[in-house]
Amino acid sequence: MIDTKVPTHIRHRIIGVTMLMAFILYLDRICMAEIVKSVSFNSEIKLTQEQIGSILGSFFFAYALFQVPAGWASDRFGARPMLTAYIVLWSVCTAMTGFVTGFAGLLVVRSLCGVAEAGAFPTSMALIRKWIPLSGRASASGMVALGGRIGGTLAPFLTIWMVVTMGNWRTSLWIDGFVGLVIAVLFWRVVRSTPHEHPQINAAELNLIGSPQGETPLSARELRSALWSFSKSTSLWCSSAAQALQNIGWGFLITWLPTYLVTERGVGEIEGGKMLTYVLAFGMAGQIAGGYYCDWATRRFGLRWGRLLPMTSSMFVCAAAYLCCPFLESTWMLVACCAVVSFCTDLANPALWAFMGDIGGRATGAAGGWGNMWGNFGASAGAMLIPWLMKMGGGDGKVLVFFTLAGAFVLAGLVILPMDATKLLLVHDPVTPNPTIPAPALP
Repeated sequence: MIDTKVPTHIRHRIIGVTMLMAFILYLDRICMAEIVKSVSFNSEIKLTQEQIGSILGSFFFAYALFQVPAGWASDRFGARPMLTAYIVLWSVCTAMTGFVTGFAGLLVVRSLCGVAEAGAFPTSMALIRKWIPLSGRASASGMVALGGRIGGTLAPFLTIWMVVTMGNWRTSLWIDGFVGLVIAVLFWRVVRSTPHEHPQINAAELNLIGSPQGETPLSARELRSALWSFSKSTSLWCSSAAQALQNIGWGFLITWLPTYLVTERGVGEIEGGKMLTYVLAFGMAGQIAGGYYCDWATRRFGLRWGRLLPMTSSMFVCAAAYLCCPFLESTWMLVACCAVVSFCTDLANPALWAFMGDIGGRATGAAGGWGNMWGNFGASAGAMLIPWLMKMGGGDGKVLVFFTLAGAFVLAGLVILPMDATKLLLVHDPVTPNPTIPAPALP
């Protein structure tokens, strides 16, 4: 270990490569929403709107179901080996999607991709907790999520561009899978699960990080205790409900907005991809602003309200934007309202990530997985809900859709209010009665 008075910057490298992980995660996640509406895909595979909804929803259902096991695995075996394995697995699944020939195959392989991606963000939360001081966790969380938003922003245009340019939807998936494998190798080389394991870090940076040393991994026996603690936590249940409702609203952007622009607004495939890119680009700004907003609010109002304010205020603005959408004749004005939803959703996310690190302790991966699980059940339900609402609403289907999305955001903004980042989850081994996790202190 290098010992100098000037801190090294290993933590910044960790955040940088984790941003790359999030980039390819979102690229692989969102690409199917573009592929299923391409001429190339539809000329080979004939699917109904309900089948497309099932395929898009199956990813989120599997992704949600495996959040807690995948998050716990990172708490137990470390972020470096587990997240590297997750990147490899979902990259292989993405490439395999390019070989399927029908509905059943797509349903299976996209479900497997969801399983593989499940541990990415819970593991990232645990990694940030160990590598970043409390006062900077929201900003670091925002930067990692920014990597995802860059991938999500570029995914619509890049995917449809590759499909149109190469004349085949399958090739784009093979390219995405290969890029993911390259990033997996880079992640393994750069990252260590804890600062004390990194051979290039010095004592000054270790002191700056203040990472707890000698934390024992969360065993399978302790996981049972953790799950019981999760089930009794009002804050965690409120966070979970808020994530589910938020993802019903935000999930529309990455699942059905591309189809809506093409079928309801008469936009061409490439133009629709550009419009979605613009919408998701505002999320990039939201992630950066949200991280600094949350860190400032935490210093100004304390840990509890500093985490709550960015989340609840953003949800109400999202609701107002969706309420305008069905009454706008201009497609670009509709895109602008969706961009507001994208920005404000991502403005709230760094605070949510930081909150999970605040209360989770050495069970942060599992706790983050718990919250993400319910959030993605919401995304899965939302992907399957949209075609049903369109059918139920008849000629006014789009009004019913946008009002439902707005209602989900209003409820999210309200259910957030009881959350309290100062109340830690107590996770203990039944053999060792009631050790406590010390509360984090703001500098």
